[in-house]
Amino acid sequence: MISVRCDQSKAPKFADGQCVQVIQDESLGHCRTPLYVRGAYGKIVSYIGSYKNPEDLAYGGSGLPESPLYWVEFNLSELWDNYTGDNTDTLQVEVYEHWLRKTAQDK
Repeated sequence: MISVRCDQSKAPKFADGQCVQVIQDESLGHCRTPLYVRGAYGKIVSYIGSYKNPEDLAYGGSGLPESPLYWVEFNLSELWDNYTGDNTDTLQVEVYEHWLRKTAQDK
């Protein structure tokens, strides 16, 4: 991870085990959120810490305010419609909080 760790922290909004959805944003430019997880449902595995926003840093910005970063786990069948592997196969992806929204969906 290339983000710059800072001393100031924003309190995380999501708790371990909480269901979330990655927002569906088709924005162009530097973005750390992979296209294949956008719109997908997952669960928070753990809070990593708060870091400067790399999407802002890439264009000469300050990266502030810091954004909480999480490990989010996705079932592979949620990410790929034609996935034929075991239905318990998962993938963990680092996702910044501003890409996540709360959901009541149990996935």
